Amino acid sequence: MANEYNMALVIGAGLSLLAALMHVGVIMGGPSWYRLFGAGDRFVRAAQAGRRFPAVITTGIALVLAAWAAYALSGAGVIDPLPLLRPALCAITLVYLLRGLLGPFALAGTGRSIRFIVISSAVCLVYGLVHLFGLVQVWDSLAWCPVSEMNF
Repeated sequence: MANEYNMALVIGAGLSLLAALMHVGVIMGGPSWYRLFGAGDRFVRAAQAGRRFPAVITTGIALVLAAWAAYALSGAGVIDPLPLLRPALCAITLVYLLRGLLGPFALAGTGRSIRFIVISSAVCLVYGLVHLFGLVQVWDSLAWCPVSEMNF
């Protein structure tokens, strides 16, 4: 029996889920983890002061990344099709690629460490390329379906 799942998108889902879990780990690890993973000085100081906004923003990022993992699994055929699957996968892929390519320019002078900027940009570029590879492979099988035609 042949595997009918798109492995590039399954890997992309795993990568997005890994990134989501790392964000949860940063929240649990506290200020030292924010610093270790390259958060800006403002975030680190806020976490040290017990402010909630670093955890709220980091939780939001983790939730978005988890949703992106679900969309990649849907595109891979592992789970049922999610709403607006084709445009969502295009947007996810584009965000990863843009973050990877433009991150070094967009994040310069923001208080984030050079290490964070370089590593996170490279990681996002790889994530984007994995998603792009999978998206190209499944493009024809992804139905373009307006929300009004979907069964909820």
